[in-house]
Amino acid sequence: MTVREDEIERPSGAKGLYSVVEKPHFAIIIPVHGDQVYMVEQYRYPVGERQLEFPQGTWDDEPGVDPLTLAAGELKEETGLTASSMQYVGFQYLAYGMSNQGYHIYLASELTEGKQQLDPEEEGLTVHQLSLAELDEKIINGQVKDASTCNALGLARLKGFL
Repeated sequence: MTVREDEIERPSGAKGLYSVVEKPHFAIIIPVHGDQVYMVEQYRYPVGERQLEFPQGTWDDEPGVDPLTLAAGELKEETGLTASSMQYVGFQYLAYGMSNQGYHIYLASELTEGKQQLDPEEEGLTVHQLSLAELDEKIINGQVKDASTCNALGLARLKGFL
């Protein structure tokens, strides 16, 4: 991660500073089995809470990795699942008002169970399977707060994947 401050000039001619966080893109995966989705729950240090979200991540040690390879790898690492079908849903930016980081969204199906391969910082990560209706309820009542998860689900639905 890199944080920088750029001196900018606005269209009016006024000068200012703009802070930018540079981070590599990540992948987020919607693992689907019928009307069920797999999610992970883990402790998120910045908010001090365990959170439920779709599997997601990046490989800092492999910049420029193919997004499909990244998505398949993150799915296997966090859930132990392997997908025979990975459909590309789209790309979104996480918070382009402050960062250049974005994420590739994939829908994973035809799933085979295997063993998780968690990184040390993912200690305590658990996998949950719930129906799409249960997920909707958890989003509505504020139990799922991860914007990337909510956005990925919404885009997949709008494009007819779910």
